[in-house]
Amino acid sequence: MNQYLLSVYMVEGQEAPSEEAMQAAYRDVDVLNGEMQKAGAWVFAGGLHEASTATTVRTTGGEVVTTDGPFPEAKEQLGGFWVLKCEDLDAALAWARKATVACQAPVEVRPFQDEAED
Repeated sequence: MNQYLLSVYMVEGQEAPSEEAMQAAYRDVDVLNGEMQKAGAWVFAGGLHEASTATTVRTTGGEVVTTDGPFPEAKEQLGGFWVLKCEDLDAALAWARKATVACQAPVEVRPFQDEAED
């Protein structure tokens, strides 16, 4: 069974949905999460605060430097994610189709690298 990351992206500067639309999306995502759990695909999921709350830690010239803000300078930022166990990419994409409808945002699907054999 492979693991896949389903990443939800938010676009900075885009008009925020109404409170009613947000509550509907939260309900739809909760229903989808339950469906994923019942199917045995669920590993972990979470929503993130806005990208402006991020802190980036990196090495520069041999020193560890901490800066406020997200690493990428982009309008599209990670807003949440699911980690799922799926038979294959087609199964992961089927969940992503449901996820993009539920959360009303783009969803990217990426497989995790295979674990090294012991």
